[in-house]
Amino acid sequence: MRNSLFAALLALALAGSPAWAADATSVNQNIQRGDLQTALQQVDALLVQNPKDPQYQFLKGVILTQQKEDAQAIEVFKALTEQYPELPEPYNNLAVLYARQGRYDKARSALEMAIRTNPSFATAQENLGDIDAKLAGQAYQKALQLAPGDDTRIKFKLKLIRELLGQAPLTPEPPAAPVVKSQ
Repeated sequence: MRNSLFAALLALALAGSPAWAADATSVNQNIQRGDLQTALQQVDALLVQNPKDPQYQFLKGVILTQQKEDAQAIEVFKALTEQYPELPEPYNNLAVLYARQGRYDKARSALEMAIRTNPSFATAQENLGDIDAKLAGQAYQKALQLAPGDDTRIKFKLKLIRELLGQAPLTPEPPAAPVVKSQ
């Protein structure tokens, strides 16, 4: 309790300090420089002042994703999808995290929601294609196990899928993604 009170007071003090004054632009600059710890401290201070701000919440999720804090990032993006279901970017980034964990069905569902909220969201469309290709690869791999004698066609398709996907990861939405401001 005492530590959390101290942390809250420290965040308030830092938020008021000119050296720590931050906005989304300075957080983005720190992310781009790779100074994720400073960016996280800045966004946490901003969230103390504006806890419902979707842009700051989104930035926190991006930072946590880059820090490989997937469980925390998932919670941030899930909360954003619940608070602001009209925003497609949190669904997309949630899908990237699910895919990184091999949870392709959940990733697919999140991407479908992103596309439902914004059908012209190209990044989500591309990521959905990648997920479908991964799922197809899994199906072809299973088919190889089930039909080992009749596998020429299956091996060819599996090879094509693997070449198509290469090792390219899904694309998260960058931190500067447009989001609506809280009321």
